[in-house]
Amino acid sequence: MRVFGKINIIGLDNGYGNIKTANGIFPASVTRCEAEPAHAQDVLVYDGKYYVIGAGHREFTLDKVGNQDHYLLTLAGIGQELWCNQLTTAAVHLAVGLPLTWVGDQREQITEAVKRAMNQSDVVILTGGLGPTKDDITKKTLAELFGSRLVCDQTVADHVRRMLEARGIEYNRLNRDQALVPACCTVLFNAHGTAPGMWFEQNGKVVVSLPGVPFEMEHLMTDEVMPRLKARFSLRQIVHRTLITAGLAESMLAEKIADWENALPPYLHLAYLPAPGVVRLRLSAYEVEGESVSHEIDRQFAALQRIIPRYVLGFERATMQEIVHNLLTRRRQTLATAESCTGGSIAARFTAIPGASAYFLCGVVAYSNESKSNLLGVDPETIACRGAVSEEVARQMAEGARRTAGADYAVETTGIAGPAGGTEQKPVGTVWMAVAGPHRTVTLLKQCGTDRGQIIDRASAFALALLRDEIERDAAGE
Repeated sequence: MRVFGKINIIGLDNGYGNIKTANGIFPASVTRCEAEPAHAQDVLVYDGKYYVIGAGHREFTLDKVGNQDHYLLTLAGIGQELWCNQLTTAAVHLAVGLPLTWVGDQREQITEAVKRAMNQSDVVILTGGLGPTKDDITKKTLAELFGSRLVCDQTVADHVRRMLEARGIEYNRLNRDQALVPACCTVLFNAHGTAPGMWFEQNGKVVVSLPGVPFEMEHLMTDEVMPRLKARFSLRQIVHRTLITAGLAESMLAEKIADWENALPPYLHLAYLPAPGVVRLRLSAYEVEGESVSHEIDRQFAALQRIIPRYVLGFERATMQEIVHNLLTRRRQTLATAESCTGGSIAARFTAIPGASAYFLCGVVAYSNESKSNLLGVDPETIACRGAVSEEVARQMAEGARRTAGADYAVETTGIAGPAGGTEQKPVGTVWMAVAGPHRTVTLLKQCGTDRGQIIDRASAFALALLRDEIERDAAGE
């Protein structure tokens, strides 16, 4: 759930197999009961009838609107999000996207789906079916649909050859055919893969065909498709600017900046986008022209920084690990990690950043109690008396990692990621984290949720925020 002004926004993915929200996932199945079930966990009461959510078996179907199942599942997902955010009542307005069309690798299905979409929309975007195997027929089908023939694009052919040779893969006939494109299309160069994107225009309509590999599709959408759509349809500008804060919970932040928020011009809209360890404040203006709005957003953010100077981390899409990366690089200091419940997630966040070798020395995933003692020097008696998930063990793990690596700082996590292993005193989601630095060791206890993935993500984020605070504290004291 996200807050936009005074509106709570719930994002819900109504999938074929599962219903996904920010706080949970459950099977996309529903069973009607004639009477209130005695033992079912998740029950939806709708129109005087009882429905057990996530129970039973629902046959796969392409049509999500043929019956009321997905409507009921949507209500259940909304209820789950409200419950997770401790809301018992809410006025709900649904903004519903029409179901995306899924078609198999059949010429007739693809042709019919594209024709139907072109009748209904100005822009049609397809993904997938552009690979080198026999079942990848999208490209040939589109050529037939637009009355064209396949021709070799030499730029694509040279790119495919270089990419495959660099990976030690034979450049065979199937790979050469990747360079075949409909003569009537505009080729969208795919720098990250072998399948080019294609742009078609007919009778004022645009059809775009993109590879199904997610990161290839993302790059093509960003680098090729969106700029062309903006130019083709003369789209008016949507301006977003994001300021990243840490150290204040969403509610406390909202209270602190209330006067500033209330004084915003009516064409600017503020969204609170909380994530583990940070709250992003995004100012948006829709349907605007010119640079004046961008300048006004910059002016408003400058004013905001004067209100909460201690809590501003950065702007736009900067992550906590990038902020720590910049701090350590600038100060020429080093880092080690010691992780138990996060399983190397923190180390991976740093090593994904180019230039991390300048400061990142090593990461230890000490999952067992024995490895905590053997690799990090944690006292076995402390583990026996206090437990592996304890402040004392967290402190010793961080100090051991710093000592072993010879690093300026070490960050650590130890906790219960679940789904089993929790107790009444230490429930699932309990995480102790610590940062050992040149002058002191600090510890922090956090409850990081109930879902395993969520716990790992939140614990990593909280630990990084603690590390950042310590580095900046030391910098301020020098």
